[in-house]
Parts: sequence; structure tokens; C-alpha cells
Amino acid sequence: MNAQNNLLHTYTLGEGYTLSDSREDYAINLRGYIQPYFELKRYEDPDLNSNYSRVRMRRIRLRLTGYAAQQRIEYRLKFDLSGVSEAGEEMGQYLFDGFITYNFNRDHSLTVGQKVPTTDNRELQMGSQSLQLVERSRVTSVFSTIREFGLFYEGRYRFRNGSYIRPTFELTNGDGINAFAKDRGGLKVGGRIDFLPFGLFFNYGQFRQADLVREQSLKLVIGASYSYNSGMSSRRGRGSGDIIYLNDQGLESLPDYQKYGVDFLLKYRGFSMLGEFMASAASVPTDISQRVRNDGSISTSFEVDGQQDVENYVKGRMMLGRGYNIQMGYVFPSNWSIDARYCHLDADQHSFMNNGTFYNRPNYYTLGVTKYLARDYGFKIQASMTYVEASAGSNDVSSRPITGNEWIARVITTFAF
Repeated sequence: MNAQNNLLHTYTLGEGYTLSDSREDYAINLRGYIQPYFELKRYEDPDLNSNYSRVRMRRIRLRLTGYAAQQRIEYRLKFDLSGVSEAGEEMGQYLFDGFITYNFNRDHSLTVGQKVPTTDNRELQMGSQSLQLVERSRVTSVFSTIREFGLFYEGRYRFRNGSYIRPTFELTNGDGINAFAKDRGGLKVGGRIDFLPFGLFFNYGQFRQADLVREQSLKLVIGASYSYNSGMSSRRGRGSGDIIYLNDQGLESLPDYQKYGVDFLLKYRGFSMLGEFMASAASVPTDISQRVRNDGSISTSFEVDGQQDVENYVKGRMMLGRGYNIQMGYVFPSNWSIDARYCHLDADQHSFMNNGTFYNRPNYYTLGVTKYLARDYGFKIQASMTYVEASAGSNDVSSRPITGNEWIARVITTFAF
């Protein structure tokens, strides 16, 4: 650290480079990380002789944050140069976060811009570089919207016994990340309430997975979330204009989508446990009579099992069902950790969660090991093995029918700067 012209310069591995004034009236921080990734998938089907493998950059993140006006104003810009979404999809979206926050005081703030919604499951609230397993759970990939644009209120209330309540409220466009084109449907409203009976986590531990700081007293957060998306034009609210329906007058008529969940996070002296449950439901307008194909042409066919069935056809293209994820792990004093996860998905009868290529797999069992090579999450190597139970009608990555289950081996390295 050095001081010159009343400016302070600091660098910490994993926390980035910070420039601030000596009075702490303003500051700016630049940080990032890269994650080289390897995956090998093996099918138990005896008719498939080859394995599927891929090597790629899972994430290349750059984040610029800062504050001004004695920390009343905060801002963040976050980019991902890999073009891969938080759920692992190749989507070519490079801007992740872009928002400004006004802090009324230490306990209440209002944010405008694009950021992670608190109405998603708890795992998505946690930084990608802090994950205790190589990949996020399938509950995240099925139900999360990842990023949304709108207004976000966050509050914090402390009780005399040291416990806290943290409510949030959100009003967004409901169209997911980088919805710069035509705004489809109505707005999305939602919120979350978290209860921390034993006080706040140390060093933002509520938003990080593995307990590297080794909480000296039991920390627990229990939460519930709900959202209602009025007029959705995608499978789960992650995009805009992906799926369009029309009425007899040629006007857009889109289904409503609601999502709710409960979750918890517990940490104590290197041990951590995360549990989450998410569910969704849809309401389909009765005036839908046409649909827009991918090539822009119009069709009046809504065939399901050989019959015209508008409601169930529409629901069959949406993420409808339930899922829960339970995971736990322990970080040894040597900075090795052992982690395990069980994830279960239960699709509605008419839901895209029954898609044979991407989903249609109800149970996931994962065991992982991590070596932390720095004091925090700045440098680590992780490996995991996942056993996947595939239902009848499942396909491989090339959409070929398979019988039997799957094994997935993954390795990832994280280097933050």
C-alpha cells in the first residue's frame, strides 16, 4: 500500500486492485477470475461405445465496482468473456451486471439496473468462484432466471436478541438478461424474506458456499421467495420473444408464470449445508389460437397426444414442476474439502422438464473434492463425479435415444486476480 496525492492503492489475491481516497469518500475496485473446465460423460447404454467430452473456459469474469458520496452511491459492471451462462448454456451474453445502488443508510438500499434476482434459489445468490462443487445444481439450471433488469429493494432489521430479518422486493421486466429488444408481456413482481436467528455471517459468508472462514459460532439463514411473471415469452423468464402466442386478432397473448421456494444455509467451523426447494406453475390465457414458429411463420396447431390441446401444449414448452437440492461439505484445516450433493427434479405431466435430451433425469448424486491453494477462494482446484438416473425416453447430447443411466466427471480450476 502507498499513499500519493491522497490516493490509496491496494491489491489482494482474489479481491482485486482497489483505488480509493484517504478519506474513503470514494473507491473503485477491479477484479476477475478464469475457470478452465473439463467434462467427461459416460453412458451406461451398451449400444453407445463412445464417451462425450469437452474442454472449455467455463467462466472468464471481469468485475468493476465502486462507491462514492461516502458510500451512499454504489455501482457495478460485470462481464463474462466466455459467452457461457451461469447455468452452463452457450448464450453469447457478455454483460452480466450493470446497476447503480443508492444506500439510504446501512440497512436499506434501492438498486436500478441488471443484477441477480433474489427470487431465484439461494445457490444463485452465491458467487461462482465460491462454489463448493464444480457445477451448480440442476435446480439452478431449471428454475433460475440468472439476471433481470428492474428495481430492487433490500432491507435489514436487527432484533434485540441479535437476530436479523432481511426482506427484498423486486419489480422487473420479466425478460431475463440483456432484454434490449421489444419488451414482451407485462412486469414481474416478487420478493424474498430471510431470517438469521444467530446473527450475520462473517465476511459475507451468506453469499459464499464453503466455510473457509470457519464460523466460530453457528450461523443459519432460512428464507422464502416468490415471484409472479405476467406474460412470459420464454420457458422460465430467462429471455424475451423466444416463444410467442397470438389470439384471433393477431395480438400477443402470453402465459403467466409463478415461482416459489424455501431454502436454508448453515455454517459452523468448516462445515456447511445448503438446502433448497423450488416449484413453478403457469396460467394459460384462453384466447390463444396461434403460435409463432422459429422461422417467423404462424401455426394454429397445438397438438398434444394426437389432439388439439392449447393449454397443455403451451405448458409443455415451459419449465413446470418441482425440485430440491441438498448439499453439504467440510473444509479441513489443511484447506482440503469433501462435498456431496443430492438433487431431485419432479416434472409436471406437461413440462419442458420432460425433454429427453436436456432434462428427463430425476436424480443426481454428486461427490466432490477441492483443494484451496490460497487463504480464500482466489485459487483452487476441484473435481467431482456425478451419477445421473435417466428416465425412459432420455437421449444423449446428440439426441439419440439411450437406455440406462449416466456418469459425469468434471474438473475445474479457479484463478482469481
